[in-house]
Amino acid sequence: MFGNYKSQLIGGQKEKFVRLEDANSDLSFKSDMAGRTKYGFNIEGVPTGGPPNNPSKSIKLGVKRGSEGLVTFGRTLKSGVTRAVFPEDLRVSDRKIFDPQDKSLLFWNRLLVISCIFGVSIDPLFLYLPVFKSEWMCLHIDESLANIVAYMRTAIDVFYLIRVGLQFRTAYIAPSSRVFGRGELVIDPKQIATRYIQRYFIVDLLSVLPLPQIVVWRYLGGSKGSNVLATKEALVYIIILQYIPRFLRFVPLSSDLKKTAGVFAETAWAGAAYYLLWFVLASHIFGAFWYLLAVERKDTCWNEACTENDQCKEQSSYLYCSREGNFNLTEWQDIGKRVLDEKCAEEENFKYGIYARAVTTGVLDTEDFVEKYCFCLWWGLQNLSTLGQGLETSTYTLENIFSIILAISGLLLFALLIGNMQTYLQSLTVRLEEMRVKRRDSEQWMHHRVLPPELKERVRRYDQYKWLETRGVDEESLVQNLPKDLRRDIKRHLCLNLVRRVPLFENMDERMLDAICERLKPSLCTENTYIVREGDPVGEMMFIIRGRLESVTTDGGRSGFFNRGILKENDFCGEELLTWALDPKSGSNLPPSTRTVKALTEVEAFALEAEEVKYITSQFRRLQSRQVQHTFRFYSQQWRTWAASFIQAAWRRHMRRKIAELRYNEEMEEDGFNENDDGETELTPMLHKAPERPR
Repeated sequence: MFGNYKSQLIGGQKEKFVRLEDANSDLSFKSDMAGRTKYGFNIEGVPTGGPPNNPSKSIKLGVKRGSEGLVTFGRTLKSGVTRAVFPEDLRVSDRKIFDPQDKSLLFWNRLLVISCIFGVSIDPLFLYLPVFKSEWMCLHIDESLANIVAYMRTAIDVFYLIRVGLQFRTAYIAPSSRVFGRGELVIDPKQIATRYIQRYFIVDLLSVLPLPQIVVWRYLGGSKGSNVLATKEALVYIIILQYIPRFLRFVPLSSDLKKTAGVFAETAWAGAAYYLLWFVLASHIFGAFWYLLAVERKDTCWNEACTENDQCKEQSSYLYCSREGNFNLTEWQDIGKRVLDEKCAEEENFKYGIYARAVTTGVLDTEDFVEKYCFCLWWGLQNLSTLGQGLETSTYTLENIFSIILAISGLLLFALLIGNMQTYLQSLTVRLEEMRVKRRDSEQWMHHRVLPPELKERVRRYDQYKWLETRGVDEESLVQNLPKDLRRDIKRHLCLNLVRRVPLFENMDERMLDAICERLKPSLCTENTYIVREGDPVGEMMFIIRGRLESVTTDGGRSGFFNRGILKENDFCGEELLTWALDPKSGSNLPPSTRTVKALTEVEAFALEAEEVKYITSQFRRLQSRQVQHTFRFYSQQWRTWAASFIQAAWRRHMRRKIAELRYNEEMEEDGFNENDDGETELTPMLHKAPERPR
């Protein structure tokens, strides 16, 4: 290893320089050697005993792995965790840990939000279980509804358990790494579990405890009629207490959804429907509690009436139906009709307050769940919308507390619903409103500056045309805010086919076309708009997408000279810029326009500014080739005009020369032929000097 070295005197001292051999890529280490430290350092290359086997290669590989360990150690110190990776490295490092911004987790979070909404919607259905049996004059539990609701609640809870399991396998961003960018993900399962248990695990655990199902199944498995009262009271307390954690679990779910998707609702209609759903859900909850409190008031009336009658008092246990039905039904029916109906059937004998409608309509006595549910839902929706203004309460304390809570909740929910729906729905017309504001400002400005009617009409026509074409979206600023690679691809998609239609760029290479597309800017022109006037500096080249333009020149105001051409789709104007940019001796002053260009119709075009033309011609020398210059001259209006002028001048010179020759020939004929006396002509040779030939 150290066989090749040389010595050299440096500063009066002898220094030895050692040349290490290159590492062999085929070198491998045994996987069972224990040489890796906690932070990834590897010392397997260091000889521990015996003759070393190619030690130079081992040292270099050990140093390489040690540097990788230093990088890992640095990231660990930065994030303050034992295992942290960047999001892009998560798939490679550990496939059992999920990225919190993964699309699959986004789908699961949205699904779990829906499941939570279903969960808090199912819980109030337990409050519909107590039903009065009018033929038996007793209160019982609707067993078929109890079974359905219990199994539905269980299914939702099992589905939510998937969320609990995912939380133990979902990485999180280390707070200390959020200095710049997104930060690093903590993928240590122990730290993930510790963080989840300390934050939301207790809430999730209390939310999924199957307490209502236990109460219902305990009742269905029993046989004593007294279980009806205990079941009713237990359900009330459990539903109220469990509603707190079941609503609190919306906080982490909505937070995770916003972190993953960036927004809670991607469309305005989805956001408006979401808050409307919450308002209907609140109506459903208040309707269910109103039904249960109505059952409580009627049950209280029955107990008070039965207490006042000795015969009924002895059989008060029959107020709650026995599942076995082992009691004297006929005798109890007589007592019930005589004692209970007499005092509790009408509102005059007992002050039901806001529950009078439930008693008089018979909704407490029916087992038709759809009929009962729709009636209670409508009651809740009606009173939440009116803030409980139509409620006539009695002096019962619990009834007044319920009415106060309903009024306050209705006020808050109504404000939340109106505010958020207004926000979401206004986002649909925000561009239209901005256009109206700009149009109003424009009208006020034109009125203040006393513009003539024709100018006002041109401004209005341009604003209207621009709105119809862009819908108020500033496309250029929107594209400029994107990354360069994405911006280039978008520009290529929008402009490449249009640029290729222009014969000047038809045979250009892809790099030059990309450079041109990236620098093109959209331009809109209304009818009768002057793009450029003859003699004015040319600031941009325009490539026409749609519309027709008139191009006129007088060759600098020359007397008797006039040339007119029509520019249409795939044509271009402002070609003086290209000539100016290709000239290495051109200065900073822009070239003057040789033509006046006017829009005959509405025109859509892409514009290339003078600085961009200069940049493209300096970067891509292919534009200076003869083929490109010939193509440019062939399609250029300026060069066509010059060519036509030269051809016309040459034709005029040719015609003048031809006329002169004809005159010369005529003069020659007149001088060369003489007529004799007999009327015959004879040719006399010209002995004298011929007349001069016209020049």
